[in-house]
Amino acid sequence: MPHIVVSPLSRLAESATRFGARDMVTLINIGTPVLRPSEIAEERHLFLGFNDIIEPAEGMTLPAVDHIDQLVAFGRRWDRHAPLLIHCYAGISRSTAAAYITALALNPELDEVRLAQALRRNAPSATPNSRLIALADDMLGRKGRMVDAIKAIGRGEEAFEGTPFILPLDTCT
Repeated sequence: MPHIVVSPLSRLAESATRFGARDMVTLINIGTPVLRPSEIAEERHLFLGFNDIIEPAEGMTLPAVDHIDQLVAFGRRWDRHAPLLIHCYAGISRSTAAAYITALALNPELDEVRLAQALRRNAPSATPNSRLIALADDMLGRKGRMVDAIKAIGRGEEAFEGTPFILPLDTCT
């Protein structure tokens, strides 16, 4: 069964090779150099440039509805023959939010709470960007359930960067 792999930038090439990913989403500050792993064709790579912030800040790009639209559209085009690799700089905030959002967009029957709990089990340091979650919750018509589920798992363990992990699409185990 297909799954989503989440990784920090520093372990991107290793994660693409180790998990056999062929599609990739980058969520990172505009201008940050990202060397696309050789396994990922250019047309199978979505780059979303914005800062890991939840409120407007001068000189920074706030996550927006357009970013969620692009993420969900890319996820829906993913053929699911190989894992989808999602990364941000640290693999803790933007990428964990994007993995959670993508899983729920692709499988509307998934329970938000169970998926958030699976996210916490698989990624103790995960602290999904709350703005991304709120925007997606609204867009996907989840009526606050995504926001509440992510709030319920709380802030992740303190870490400089996350460890690559898998978020399954078929179950919340």
